[in-house]
Amino acid sequence: MEYDFFWLAIGIAIAGYCIGDGLKNFNNPNNKSLMDYLDDEKDHELINEKEVHNFMGISKEDAKSLIDEHPDIPHIMINNKIYYPKEKLRKWLLELSG
Repeated sequence: MEYDFFWLAIGIAIAGYCIGDGLKNFNNPNNKSLMDYLDDEKDHELINEKEVHNFMGISKEDAKSLIDEHPDIPHIMINNKIYYPKEKLRKWLLELSG
């Protein structure tokens, strides 16, 4: 019986949070929620130079020649290793194909 009230209190607290979060964003529907901020972490992923061909969906040789032909590809160098920001690379590929 004691645990029933505990779960009821937890349910009411969660419902209150969800309703409050919805009301907070009522006048600004484009405002990011907590889940949107957690999803943004994926935008900052880096792809190793050796794995970039998997992301592009092409062979290693084709990826190497594409990178050599286009030195403006978005990349960063850390400890003499080249990494590609996932989201910037995705946008760059879309612009290249369009």
